[in-house]
Amino acid sequence: MPETSSSNPQSAEQRIWALLPAAGIGSRMQSELPKQYLEIGDKTILEHSLSNFLKHPAIYKVVVAINPNDQHWPQLEVSSHPKMVTVEGGAERADSVANGLAAIRQMGGEDDWVMVHDAARPCLYSLHIDNLIMARDTSPDGVILAIPSFDTVKVTNNQQTIDKTINREKIWLAQTPQFFPVAKLAKAIQDTKQQQQRITDEASAMEAQGYHPALVVGSKRNIKITEQEDLILASISLSI
Repeated sequence: MPETSSSNPQSAEQRIWALLPAAGIGSRMQSELPKQYLEIGDKTILEHSLSNFLKHPAIYKVVVAINPNDQHWPQLEVSSHPKMVTVEGGAERADSVANGLAAIRQMGGEDDWVMVHDAARPCLYSLHIDNLIMARDTSPDGVILAIPSFDTVKVTNNQQTIDKTINREKIWLAQTPQFFPVAKLAKAIQDTKQQQQRITDEASAMEAQGYHPALVVGSKRNIKITEQEDLILASISLSI
């Protein structure tokens, strides 16, 4: 674990930030609005995704990376929340995360930890934030939410026929939040990009640099909205 920053005004431990990259256009949703601005009930998906972090007492600030041409974010009441920090998003998710991490470091968060969460995961439990924080003590390389695969996993070839079956006992499906030391994650993303390796999530950047993040069991409820069917499932989940 990184050494404690003596300049932390809140406590002897590192502060915890949340970071949501929200600069995407959500093309797979076939909607005129970016998917994070579609509504479930009386709130947008993005507002639902932000809510647990904004109300959680352990989260110091919430950083959201927004497309520079975004006209919708300033219209949301949450954009002026005292815990909110807005930064400019990038062309790719990793670019948006890098911009957010740079802002956190500029605000004195060099030795802090950050939870990176998908803007399109509106069904997160506060319990899972708690579990990630508890796991930090034994996971200096970071920790992510994930769920074990209960389905049989197949590998296909170019003809979309089955090549082989993978032992599902070792397969986990990554979720967010993904929780890492700020400086360590920022360097991992920078180095992985310079090596021209693909970054699919924050854990993949850490893995590429030789780190071994731990897994904390998440929930099937914590779905990522990418298609219309997901929106229906999330609506049901949030209404329960």
